[in-house]
Amino acid sequence: MSHHSSPQQIPRHVSQQRRGLTAIDAVTALIVILLVVQVWLLSATLDAFLAGHRETALPGAIVSGVLCVACLTMYGFIRRVDRDARSGR
Repeated sequence: MSHHSSPQQIPRHVSQQRRGLTAIDAVTALIVILLVVQVWLLSATLDAFLAGHRETALPGAIVSGVLCVACLTMYGFIRRVDRDARSGR
């Protein structure tokens, strides 16, 4: 009599939680990268502004604002994915 082991079935809610955690990890890494870029941009813009290059202040502030909105949007995505993963949706 041969003994065949059946593949282990992963419950659906566990699979959804894993996908949710993977998405959260990826978006968190992207947020960290964008925040590092934003800090670099702000410091470079401030350095140029203090050196007398006034024309860099507005574009630097606009790009920094766009990065901030992107990070906040991704944070909202993380909250939604986490809520959905916890509720089993």
